[in-house]
Amino acid sequence: MSSNNKFGFTPIDETDLNKPRRREVGPMGAAVRETANNLHDSTENLVEQRRQNAADAKEFRRAREEGRILVTVKTSDIHTDDLPRDRLDLSGVAHSDEMDELKSSIYERGQKEPIELYVDRGGRYQLKKGWRRLTALQQLYQETGDKRFTDVVARVSDPQKDRIDLYVDMVEENVIREDLTFAEMAQVAIIASRDQELDASDAEALVGRLYSSLHKMKRSYIRSFVLLLNELGDALMFPKAVSRNLGVEVVRKMRADPQRVEKLRESLASAGSAEDQNRMLEAFLGDVEVETADTKSRGKKESVKYEFHVGASKVTARNGECRILSDHDFSAVDRGKLQKAVEAFEAVLREE
Repeated sequence: MSSNNKFGFTPIDETDLNKPRRREVGPMGAAVRETANNLHDSTENLVEQRRQNAADAKEFRRAREEGRILVTVKTSDIHTDDLPRDRLDLSGVAHSDEMDELKSSIYERGQKEPIELYVDRGGRYQLKKGWRRLTALQQLYQETGDKRFTDVVARVSDPQKDRIDLYVDMVEENVIREDLTFAEMAQVAIIASRDQELDASDAEALVGRLYSSLHKMKRSYIRSFVLLLNELGDALMFPKAVSRNLGVEVVRKMRADPQRVEKLRESLASAGSAEDQNRMLEAFLGDVEVETADTKSRGKKESVKYEFHVGASKVTARNGECRILSDHDFSAVDRGKLQKAVEAFEAVLREE
């Protein structure tokens, strides 16, 4: 009897049931599978890219807060009224030979070193470091009208930084370069002690916080100049000219003999030059009558010179001369208007 039935197939071989079933992937299936694999890879790449972007954004924000990002800012958008400058004679620096050299360098080669800014509570850019560079750019624009001098490259630091750190950052660069006198460093401490946001009224104590990186002996010298400036005030018209040793010795004498300090103030008020001032200070140390420190010229009338500031203008007065140094372009002022101003000036001088 034949094993095949009338339908033409044989009984199922049970051993075939345990064999793996071969399934060939058709063209459509292969395309779907390839698309799925590509989509999976793309999704993983997209997730990794987003993760990297988030990390980069976080690093960028941190770098910006730490002032490591350079930005271009209009010089007209920068303010300098929040922190005091660490130089006593800003007008003199602005019209110095060193400023001319800096302007020449920037004119020829551009700004090579960025300034440093911070954002105040009003959202304005405030200058922290780089007053000379900013001033040089502003003067170059006034002198040339070249718009490339209206932009300045700057770092902008974290606006939430402690205010004492802003003072430290401001003086740090010049202190490291030994470009500040002891009088200027003391002046920063005095002004900072009047800053209500710092809540620190003791200028001598602030010296330790502002100049913590300096040797303790230098901090001691700065404290001496703090006392010198506080005691003599405006009578000391040329504080930058006072050497370290002279200033320290005068302070020691003032502490030992405070009754003579008032007499010293009165004498210093008549000093016509830095040399006259320092002779008076030396006379004070030698217990000489300081008001007659230059006895050789007694009976002979000398040409006395003194200087003061009115706004941004520096006025120098001496016999037969009154000189005004200012950023203002007087040649652009109408002649009639300028003449009226001079006439008003002379009218005030003629008043009794």
